[in-house]
Amino acid sequence: MSVYDYSVTTIDGEERSLSEYEGRVLMIVNTASKCGFTPQYKELQELYEQYRGQGLEVLGFPSNQFMNQEPGNEDEIREFCDLNYGVTFPLFAKTDVKGKNAHPLFQHLIKSAPGVLTDDVKWNFTKFLVNKKGEVIGRFAPATKPSAIRDEIEKALAG
Repeated sequence: MSVYDYSVTTIDGEERSLSEYEGRVLMIVNTASKCGFTPQYKELQELYEQYRGQGLEVLGFPSNQFMNQEPGNEDEIREFCDLNYGVTFPLFAKTDVKGKNAHPLFQHLIKSAPGVLTDDVKWNFTKFLVNKKGEVIGRFAPATKPSAIRDEIEKALAG
């Protein structure tokens, strides 16, 4: 299976198949508005703007599973991201990213790219890099700044 086999719900409530992104490099990130890592939205947006024309898509999945750091509804999340960080990359509905109710996409991601100490997503802003074939090629810790993944993004875009 690849990430293209999954469907997700957009922040506007529409079902979307990830097959729409086939042939593009994806950075899939679980996000939160009230986290110490929230400023990473800025770098995620910068990467999106810099590499979108070359085939990068950043996909943000808000999650409230880590100390309730994403308490708002979808409208509040979208407004926060727009006003504070000018986010234009796709955002999706609040999503469980760990545990027994984790969205099947995140179950696939953690199975494809196990973590250190635990396979579960440990915190907000865990980043998964997916190549043009829909294969997970990297997992990056919340503390890893998006800009630090630039080389891996460029390799995936070239591949």
